[in-house]
Amino acid sequence: MSFSSLGLSEQLVRATSDQGYETPSPIQQQAIPAVLSGKDVMAAAQTGTGKTAGFTLPLLQRLAAKPRTGKGPRALILAPTRELAAQVHDSVNLYSRYVPTKSAVVFGGVKINPQMMKLRKGLDVLVATPGRLLDLYQQNAVRFDEIEILVLDEADRMLDMGFIRDIRKILAMLPAKRQNLLFSATFSNEIRTLAQGLLDNPVQVEVAARNTTAEKVKQSVYPVDQSQKTALLSRLVRDNAWEQVLVFTRTKHGANRLTQKLEKDGITAAAIHGNKSQGARTRALANFKAGEVRVLVATDIAARGLDIKQLPQVVNFELPNVPEDYVHRIGRTGRAGESGHALSLVSADEGKQLAGIEKLIKKQLPRTEIEGFEPKNNLPLKPKAKADPSKARGRKPQGANKAKSFGPKPAGSNPGRGRGGAGQGQGRGRPSQQRRSA
Repeated sequence: MSFSSLGLSEQLVRATSDQGYETPSPIQQQAIPAVLSGKDVMAAAQTGTGKTAGFTLPLLQRLAAKPRTGKGPRALILAPTRELAAQVHDSVNLYSRYVPTKSAVVFGGVKINPQMMKLRKGLDVLVATPGRLLDLYQQNAVRFDEIEILVLDEADRMLDMGFIRDIRKILAMLPAKRQNLLFSATFSNEIRTLAQGLLDNPVQVEVAARNTTAEKVKQSVYPVDQSQKTALLSRLVRDNAWEQVLVFTRTKHGANRLTQKLEKDGITAAAIHGNKSQGARTRALANFKAGEVRVLVATDIAARGLDIKQLPQVVNFELPNVPEDYVHRIGRTGRAGESGHALSLVSADEGKQLAGIEKLIKKQLPRTEIEGFEPKNNLPLKPKAKADPSKARGRKPQGANKAKSFGPKPAGSNPGRGRGGAGQGQGRGRPSQQRRSA
């Protein structure tokens, strides 16, 4: 199948060919015709499968079908983080190379006046984070009366970050008659609830099983004591001659500490998280892509939207509290059909998180101990079966045979799934201070 067979114009097909893409991915094969038809679309696919082109290409074609009469914008794309917004805007620019389309991107963390100047010149496509968009609206820098198409990209992450109230405010300002496109890595219950109030008889597209991990990503667990994680990470980077590895921590301060320790150990590293200025984040990412930095340490929120081609390794220095975040993390590698390796350094106190992840992805991850880093504390590899009273005699005392590795607790352990996180409206119980911090 080719892009032209999906109904795209010659100009857009040419633009995809310029980027080296000749065959559409599964999500693109289903989403592009649906968007071109003018219907609302609800689409889910793993990260790295081409969701952005899946809505950008047909959106551009629909806008090109009739010229802009006012100052716009005519299409609004909402994204949860600065990095994702910038990435989507880059895609809009690349694919609109041969069609007369003006676009802009706005997000927090940078001065607002230059963004206001861009909006005054008129545009067709506006990519924005919710918080900055509302700021611009309150200053009368942007109007929504010409919006024809609304896209919610990474909608699940926007709910996680507490943007539901901002999204509802924005929706109330938009014209009632418009095309709505909702793209997400997963179809959670919260996403389906949001879709019910947003989409009108949508075409549903789901090209991967719910919350599955990319097939071409090899996944491994390295049991290690918490105090030995940094030393083990340094060993892995050196012994495997890794030149580019993305490492995840749970907190911003943890990212800073790990970066400093790696630098002291002679490994070039940089951190990227919500407390960093946009300039610092952009420089860190550029240096990482250019090979000047070997290790990029990131938090979950900052890393959402990072698109690094042929990233071979992702390391979970700490497991996430929310199991779905594991899927998003390891989706940074193995993108666009490439293979990748996701490694998790797991200490005994992270047993609940590991159990939640394995329950979500419906498989047990292989454990590998590294000589010299064997953990002092272990958990059972598998949950114990219920005892059969008729066979109770002669059993060894509990704990007599300790497993060398560890794994999930009994089913039902699902950490990080609490509702009602402050300032979220809906979501998975994330702290309110992370709102708009990306």
